[in-house]
Amino acid sequence: MTRFTSPPVIAPERTLRLLSCNILAGASVQRYSDYVTRSVNAVLPARSKLDNLDSLAQLLHEFDVVGLQEADAGSLRSGFLNQTRYIAEAAGMPYWSHQPNRPMARVAHSANGLLSRIEPSEVIDYPLPGRIKGRGALFVRFGTGTDALVVVIAHLSLGAAARMGQLGFIAELLAPFPHAVLMGDLNTEPTSPEMRRLFEKTALQPPTVSTPTFPSWKPRRALDHILTSADIALDRTWTLPRAFSDHLPLAAEIRLPLALAEAAGALPTR
Repeated sequence: MTRFTSPPVIAPERTLRLLSCNILAGASVQRYSDYVTRSVNAVLPARSKLDNLDSLAQLLHEFDVVGLQEADAGSLRSGFLNQTRYIAEAAGMPYWSHQPNRPMARVAHSANGLLSRIEPSEVIDYPLPGRIKGRGALFVRFGTGTDALVVVIAHLSLGAAARMGQLGFIAELLAPFPHAVLMGDLNTEPTSPEMRRLFEKTALQPPTVSTPTFPSWKPRRALDHILTSADIALDRTWTLPRAFSDHLPLAAEIRLPLALAEAAGALPTR
């Protein structure tokens, strides 16, 4: 007698594409010497910066949620242009928000930025701890309650001690939310002590593959990250081949259980 077993029931899922990009206020850096030779241009507006932003915007049609770091919030170096808003409008992203950090006498004003095709239910700016003020985390919630999907966009400090405190703050921020994504320029490798502490304190999972993003012209270090909690499948990560700054943009494709996707705002399918 042959016994037939029914195939396992696979829960429906929805796919999202995420992108994290440190845009260096639109400046293009292709070698270390550019930091010196282009130092004057870095604080002055230039058509090349706008062209760079336009080129990035053209690639965003395939992404659902984008996190920006080092976008200019509107100062001399950008021609007093809010670069997050400019990219969102050029890319046709209906929802955007930004978190201005570090105003420098109207010459430069860096910001974290959010671009989204999905409407957030809440966006909160959090300053991050550190001896030198000016780092922040942009907290974005899709949906409500414990079923919400939370995305945090951050740009961390260069010093390990400061990063330890900043990631500790982010871990506390994410503690009430089991469905989370952390994305941004974290300025550290995934195996560093401060990252290991983050994984111990949260449901975020270490990346299975290291994806170098810095420097953009010859990537050696994985400083940019898209990290997900255990119930969010991270199918793949990759870098965009075009460099828009000294970091390569980091992309990820994630799968959400349908119930979570619907609770977070009926996220679109792909």
